Amino acid sequence: MWVMTPVGFFSIVLKRGETDLTVRARVRGDLEALEKEYLPSLGPIIAGGGTDYPYRARVDPNALAAAIARMVEEIDYSNFKDTVAARQGVERAHVYGEVWSALHKLTSQSDP
Repeated sequence: MWVMTPVGFFSIVLKRGETDLTVRARVRGDLEALEKEYLPSLGPIIAGGGTDYPYRARVDPNALAAAIARMVEEIDYSNFKDTVAARQGVERAHVYGEVWSALHKLTSQSDP
């Protein structure tokens, strides 16, 4: 699962044979912000422990679900990219905008 939030971008997966989820990030600060603001039970951040995501940490699925629920409950903005720009900077908001633009191409595809 990919999750873009005002505190960071995360890729969340369940590795084979594990019960904890792995939360991966391209920026260490994203995991640090997640831990500080929403998920104090996040495991140690590991640098260089994988393939295309340089940072990762493990967490109990229920703890992550509660953290994401809190994020949803705290939504107080009408424009996500503007909020990202205010909290993480214009450059990050621009990158998120590029993702939005790429996904906008799905609009032209017909529904199954």
